[in-house]
Amino acid sequence: MESSSDDDGDAATALPRLLLLCASLFFSCHQPRHEVRHPLLKPLSKPVAAAKKPKPKAPQKSRRKKLYFTFDDGPNRGTRNVMDIVRDEGVPVTFFVVGEHVFASTAQNRVWDSLRIAEHIAVCNHSYSHANGRYEKYYSNPDSVVSDFRRTQDSLGLDNPIVRTPGRNIWRVDTLRFTDLKKSAAAADSLQGAGFVVMGWDLEWEYDHRTLSVSTSADELARRIDSAFAHGRMKLDGHLIVLAHDQVYQHPADSQQLRMLLQLLKKKGDYDFEMMTSYPLVRGSQ
Repeated sequence: MESSSDDDGDAATALPRLLLLCASLFFSCHQPRHEVRHPLLKPLSKPVAAAKKPKPKAPQKSRRKKLYFTFDDGPNRGTRNVMDIVRDEGVPVTFFVVGEHVFASTAQNRVWDSLRIAEHIAVCNHSYSHANGRYEKYYSNPDSVVSDFRRTQDSLGLDNPIVRTPGRNIWRVDTLRFTDLKKSAAAADSLQGAGFVVMGWDLEWEYDHRTLSVSTSADELARRIDSAFAHGRMKLDGHLIVLAHDQVYQHPADSQQLRMLLQLLKKKGDYDFEMMTSYPLVRGSQ
């Protein structure tokens, strides 16, 4: 029975073969797999980081415009009104006082006492005699000019060296030099040599010298101030010095124009009011 014998032999060997096949499959499934890569591609050493989005830039702030309101020739009848207005409006200003006016009357001396203790006001030197109205003769003697300013500085005990020459728009501050009339140049140089900082102005609020009233409305002056900044009509970019005369504001109508001007400028939102002691070139000169 050869057929029967062959069948028995196959059955006897089938089970070991099956076990061997299962073992081979088991070990092959647990061997580490090797990643197949294209021969031209190099493996990456680090994962690619996601691209960062650029941070949005903060909007640039508009540049602040510095305004310096200055009032000449006090103390006089209009000084008290100006003091009240700038106090009410919260605007710091500078008064250039005439020494002789401080001692001219009891009333003027009292105004001076109020000026020198006001926190929102800087007081500077505008000479003692105001040239007695004879400007050409006054500036022909530089030594006399220096003595005139020293008299005010000493008699009033002023704590800053800032001065303004009577009847002249002269600058001697740090490296800035300007003289409106050349005949006054020697006197201006002497003042600077004596340690004074000579400041002029960029824009004047004009007035009628006969009636002592403003000849330019608050609206018009506000437009001129805007235009001066727009076209850079000032000695130091971004810093505008306005000249006014406090005797002009002794009348209610003129005082109201001053108040209106300050309110108009404050509403614009891009003006900062400063005292002359904060003018950048002055700080560099002291």
